[in-house]
Amino acid sequence: MTDRPRIAFQGEPGANSDEACRAYYPSHQPVPHAAFDDAFEAVKSGDCALGMIPVENSIVGRVADVHHLLPSSGLKIIGEYFKPIHFHLMVNPGTRLEDVRTVISMPFAASQCRRALKRMGATVEPSSDTAASARALSERPDPAKAAIAPALAAEIYGLDILLRDIEDEAHNTTRFLVMTADPRPPRPPEGADCVTSFTFRVRNIPAALYKAMGGFATNGVNMTKLESYMENGAFTATFFYAEVDGRPEDPPMARALEELAFFSDHVEILGVYRADPFRAAAAG
Repeated sequence: MTDRPRIAFQGEPGANSDEACRAYYPSHQPVPHAAFDDAFEAVKSGDCALGMIPVENSIVGRVADVHHLLPSSGLKIIGEYFKPIHFHLMVNPGTRLEDVRTVISMPFAASQCRRALKRMGATVEPSSDTAASARALSERPDPAKAAIAPALAAEIYGLDILLRDIEDEAHNTTRFLVMTADPRPPRPPEGADCVTSFTFRVRNIPAALYKAMGGFATNGVNMTKLESYMENGAFTATFFYAEVDGRPEDPPMARALEELAFFSDHVEILGVYRADPFRAAAAG
């Protein structure tokens, strides 16, 4: 047992989400959960102080399972972390690269390592999770098999890394959001670059979305994300998730949110949090 605060993630020990927890919150104890719902519930119940949730990847786009859970979770966003994704080819100790015929991999990971797999001429054995691939190989050693997983998984499951950074694209990055059950978490310090996330539902009037968004343009507020999502399984894209630069109390954003509220029948701020420095670096 440990008295360290706990942070929930979806996946098995050694997954990219586990690495993200350790990098962003080294003082916390990462706690694995089988499904995103379970990770959210662990935070809501107080079993874990925080949750580290992946929301989008630079290659494959948004994480679908999270998209419908986030707005209805009742949790607040207090941070973001952009994690470069690196995949490694790992084997049981003593296995040689030329002996590998099959690679255990989550399809998502295998699709990002096509060139390396093609050079090897190996077939892919699907797995449910990147770290689960490493665990499976550890539990059932096979000199003709390898696994694709993060470096932490090799450390946890006692595997040797034969090839490092075998992903096709160097820019492969996953964005994580940090969640809390605190309904009024502390705001970032004054002067910090911030992001505000919110949801809204426009009124049923002509051009409502166009009019609701107009205030952000006229007040010079930079909107970095706008996505529609279904509510309760209805095939009507009336709910939206948005992210903008700045804080709600900044005069330009306050005016934009006031105009948004006029053309909407629901607006909810999900979080005001410090922008990851990755944003500025990526913008050049």
